[in-house]
This record gives sequence, C-alpha cells and structure tokens, in this order.
Amino acid sequence: MKRRILLVDDELAILLTLKAILEINGFEVETAGSAKEARGKLSDGVYQMVITDMRMETETAGYDVIREAKKRDYDPAVAILTAFPLLGSDWKEEGADSMLVKPMNTNDLLRQIEALLINHEDKRQGRQNAAAAKKSQLIEYEQTRPQWLGTPNFPASQNLHS
Repeated sequence: MKRRILLVDDELAILLTLKAILEINGFEVETAGSAKEARGKLSDGVYQMVITDMRMETETAGYDVIREAKKRDYDPAVAILTAFPLLGSDWKEEGADSMLVKPMNTNDLLRQIEALLINHEDKRQGRQNAAAAKKSQLIEYEQTRPQWLGTPNFPASQNLHS
C-alpha cells in the first residue's frame, strides 16, 4: 500500500514538481492549492503525512492546515514547507513535526520525509503502547482490588487511618 501525502502550496510550479518527485518515489500524493482546500481534503481523506507551505492566503495559513491535521484521528505526520526558515519555534508549538526549507535537494527531501514518517510512527506506537499498558493496569486493579472497597458500607473515599 502506498503512503498517502497531502501536499499544500499555493505555487503551482512547486506543487506539481514536488508531486511528481514524490510519486516517482512511491508515494500517493494529493494536492491542495490553499489552506481552505487542504482543510476540506483532510476531512474527506486519510493521509500518513501532510506537507504544507506556510505563506498562502495569509502569512500563517500553514498553521491552519497543521491545526486541522492534528484534529484528525488518523494522526498524520506534519511538516511545514517554507522558503522563510526564520519562524523560530512557533512551528513546533503549532504542532508541526518538521520544517522543510525550499528549495531543497531531492535526495535530502526524500530522506527527511522518510525519517519523519518513521519517527512519527514510532511515537504513535509508543503512545498506543502506553495507553494499552495503562488500560491493562486498570483492568488488573479492578480485578484485584478488595471487593468491599467502594461499597455503600465502606466508600472508597473513607479514610482508613482516621
């Protein structure tokens, strides 16, 4: 199964060039020419990664795309694509996983995308494993706690040392 990427940029030449590069290298790529279009596609599709330009309809339109992507249950990796890398750490605070600076060498771009996808999947698996462990601990506690704890004659909140 090909990994799906949503590529968002208002510059058609960049959009088509990156789309071609990514498709040649085995990705399925959907494009959006604006943050507004991207938000609609995020609602309608499932993507492993979203790569968005920062400056489109507004100076910070890319942040709108990031926020929308982070709302999705399928939890895509998100990268900002920008020619203006002087964003400070705002892009991290807004939820982006990486910053890609254009123009970029094709091999570097592909290497960064692969690394980001692997890193993001590792983090996602870690969160799932932690949630499963917590659930398992709760089930174990429920099965082993004293049966009288929490009954009307002995509420769980009663202080045992009073």
